[in-house]
Amino acid sequence: MNIFADIRTLVLENLAAMTGEGALPEGLDFSAVAVEPPRDAGHGDMATNAAMVLAKPARMAPRAIAEALAPRLTADPRVETAEVAGPGFLNLRLAPDVWGSLVQHILGQSADYGRSNLGAGQSVNVEFVSANPTGPMHVGHVRGAVFGDALASLLAFAGYAVTREYYINDGGAQVDVLARSVYERYREAHGLSPEIAEGLYPGDYLVPVGEALKEKYGDSLLDKGEQYWLADVREFATEAMMAMIRADLAQLGVKMDVYSSEKALYGTGKIEEAIDELRSKGLIYEGLLEPPKGKVPDDWEPREQTLFRSTAHGDDVDRPVMKSDGSWTYFAPDIAYHWDKVRRGFDQLIDVLGADHGGYAKRIKAVVSALSDGRVPLDVKLIQLVKLMKNGEPFKMSKRAGTFVTLRDVVEQAGADVTRFVMLTRKNDAPLEFDFARILEQSKDNPVFYVQYAHARIRSVLRKSLEAGLHLTDVPLIEDEAEVKLAKRLAEWPRLVEIAARGHEPHRIAFYLYDLASDFHALWNRGNDQPELRFLQEGDPARSAAKIALPRAVSVVISAGLGILGVTPAEEMR
Repeated sequence: MNIFADIRTLVLENLAAMTGEGALPEGLDFSAVAVEPPRDAGHGDMATNAAMVLAKPARMAPRAIAEALAPRLTADPRVETAEVAGPGFLNLRLAPDVWGSLVQHILGQSADYGRSNLGAGQSVNVEFVSANPTGPMHVGHVRGAVFGDALASLLAFAGYAVTREYYINDGGAQVDVLARSVYERYREAHGLSPEIAEGLYPGDYLVPVGEALKEKYGDSLLDKGEQYWLADVREFATEAMMAMIRADLAQLGVKMDVYSSEKALYGTGKIEEAIDELRSKGLIYEGLLEPPKGKVPDDWEPREQTLFRSTAHGDDVDRPVMKSDGSWTYFAPDIAYHWDKVRRGFDQLIDVLGADHGGYAKRIKAVVSALSDGRVPLDVKLIQLVKLMKNGEPFKMSKRAGTFVTLRDVVEQAGADVTRFVMLTRKNDAPLEFDFARILEQSKDNPVFYVQYAHARIRSVLRKSLEAGLHLTDVPLIEDEAEVKLAKRLAEWPRLVEIAARGHEPHRIAFYLYDLASDFHALWNRGNDQPELRFLQEGDPARSAAKIALPRAVSVVISAGLGILGVTPAEEMR
């Protein structure tokens, strides 16, 4: 039951009837007709823009359309009043029993309330994290990991078939640097002084990797040139780092469906195959690039390169795929990787990237557009930085990795549930402050606590009702304006899920949960002054059972919303 969608259907049915009767001209497009919460709650429960969006194509005054539509809507028992406002908006007030029916529906649907068939089973690939396998995940990866995982859950809840994917960047020069760094720790494991030259990775997290390398190879790699050990150590170190990354993700509650390797694209013909596909479309050519914008480096010279005509698919400039020396650019394997995703048959692709990859988005979108002939949309979501704070000041945590704060540092300090929720309290492209003092506050200003406290309060009421032997009913008793307001908030959940899924915006779920918790706490506090509003009515089990139905419905929605965010609902607060 999506009451907004149901009332929109009612509006569309009546518009169609008006068309059939000649009150509206034939051939009008009703797709822009919406039914939404009014900006001012005092104006009603819902508002429709039907008259406003149809006035121009119908060549009619919007008020004339609204005044003709209004009595048709009030003929439905769900609609109590339909008032024309301003130039032609229609404000609707629903019958009181609608809210009771809604609560019954929620309790009957339980965890499925708000689920949508919006996605209609379309397959979506969400690629996120994709950190270089050169060390443990740091705090900068946490937000992208949480965002990508929550987005995947949101899309699944909205009816999409979702694949979570991690692209292992194990084909570049940074993996050679990792191997050399591990080799120094291998030497250290043999009692030698490691030579951590500038450019190598200094973190102590590589010490156990060096010891493990010693266990496997003994002293057979000592005093050998790197041509003898580099390939083996690179593979060993990469596997060790990926095991560490998987463990970090697991600590955050993130589990990938697929791990794809950049290295697997080299020497297999896959890069060549992708470039040939673009060439067959007339999008690969030999040419010269314009000089870099701004100050031109002294050593810059125009050199003919193999270029992808990405400007034909919305990019600002064409992009090199092969250097003048015949080696691939770093862009070439990314082309092959996205060609692989297109060929796997996904209907949509989503790449979650760090903010420093902003300039990369257009070329990747151009590639996917070219390779799929415009069939597969790609949405690139950029994740802004996280500032660690404490009492409003920058917080300097210990850095066991040597140069950065790890994901594990943050999760051990704050907990996975709190970390995940806080990371979703801002839109992905806005900077976020993670204040360790604030997340421990038990106040309305702490959104994690506020939402969890609402759920814990409801669970406490349910435990007391069971102890009292109450026979719960799904038929609610909704009398007070605070109860009606809470039911109206519950009615928004299915609509909110679809809006968030369409926009790829899981932060909307966190915002909604905070508003829902706020409405619940307001009702709870109202009951402190008005005993007749309390959920447990002393000496009246039937009334108690009916009063508890509304908070039970709230618990259903909070649990579902937290499930999308990957947060465990609190049973009690400590």
